Amino acid sequence: MIKHFLKILLISCLSVPAYSQTIATFDVTLTKPTSDLLVPAKLNLDEFTFPGDSSLALFEITGNKKTPIPVLIMNGECRELYWLIYEGGVQKHTYQLVQSAPKKSAEIVADNSDGSITFKANNKNLLRYQYATLYPPAGVDTNYKRSGFIHPVWTPHGQELTRIQAPDHYHHYGIWNPWTHVLFEKDTVDFWNLKDEKGTVRFANFTAVTSGEVFSEFSALHQHVVFKKDGPEKIALNELQTVRLYNPQPNSNYYIADITSELNCATDSPVLILAYRYAGLGWRTTEYWNDENCEVLTSEGKTRDNTDGSKGRWAIVQGALPDNESGGIAFLSYPANFNHPEPMRIWVKGTNKRGDMFFNFAPTKDRDWLLEPGKTYMLKYRLVVFSGKLNAAEAESAWQYFAKPVIPEIRR
Repeated sequence: MIKHFLKILLISCLSVPAYSQTIATFDVTLTKPTSDLLVPAKLNLDEFTFPGDSSLALFEITGNKKTPIPVLIMNGECRELYWLIYEGGVQKHTYQLVQSAPKKSAEIVADNSDGSITFKANNKNLLRYQYATLYPPAGVDTNYKRSGFIHPVWTPHGQELTRIQAPDHYHHYGIWNPWTHVLFEKDTVDFWNLKDEKGTVRFANFTAVTSGEVFSEFSALHQHVVFKKDGPEKIALNELQTVRLYNPQPNSNYYIADITSELNCATDSPVLILAYRYAGLGWRTTEYWNDENCEVLTSEGKTRDNTDGSKGRWAIVQGALPDNESGGIAFLSYPANFNHPEPMRIWVKGTNKRGDMFFNFAPTKDRDWLLEPGKTYMLKYRLVVFSGKLNAAEAESAWQYFAKPVIPEIRR
């Protein structure tokens, strides 16, 4: 798959202007196969330079040629420079960071309108986050309303991979991550099954929305709300969810998205997530899939026939799509996640009599998880969304560079 997608974004080779000052030269060695998938990379700028962000440019050095590379600088505890590496058959990549006005290139855009953020690249919609409250269809219990979820996720060819408010599970919302069986202040709370009126998850506000040439992202505060039996509702858990999409190449058959959740207790009371067969990051797939046209493959070689309840570093869910298309998503779990490699909940063949598909990384499927006040807990996932098919070698390559990011070697 994907051999012809990974061309350098800027194919023109330019010389660094004479007035430019080289700040640093560094190498990145790709020690593992990439399977022609792009590799996100970053560099801590505070280790060696303090020029303003608007006067930094990055060039890849190949012989006597210097090719401008799109970058994005993020300011947090330190200033970090991000870019994307395309292997192109080269294992060792050499870069120069110079003090110069960077060359502009096409951005991946986070379009905020009509109660949602839509990531767009190359004039195509890729992924939408719904922050306005969405109600169920007329005549359906309004307790099924929800905000703060991802839908649709489109393949690079424009086919939808997610589904919301399916009649068999009105509380399913594309890609979303409530907890099912939670002990909070002596009450057992369910944030997943909305009809039970025990709890819900709500979008509260954005802390940041960024568009750029390397990636675009948003960070949204989600409140996990308990409906108390004997008083007003109460927020048990705050979640800062960041969704980042890396800029794909024109005509690429895949793109990469990162979903990170930072969890904190909202009160002085702990939150005990009890072991249950499903909870956490879930994906209700397209209604087009069934027993005949959808398949699963995990890092441990499991298939749809035997995946449910197994553990894995990654899982590919893919299948046929309308208009003679095909596609899917590879879900990758970060090694530092709770209970990694994570248990999975996957609907078996014959679900809903036709074989509907649901995928869930469920870290609390086989053990409790205690969240204590004053501490921060993190879950990180990477999604490779593709048209066509993805194989085990490609998924493993993507996981390797997610689990073990490249480390630049600076030549001072």
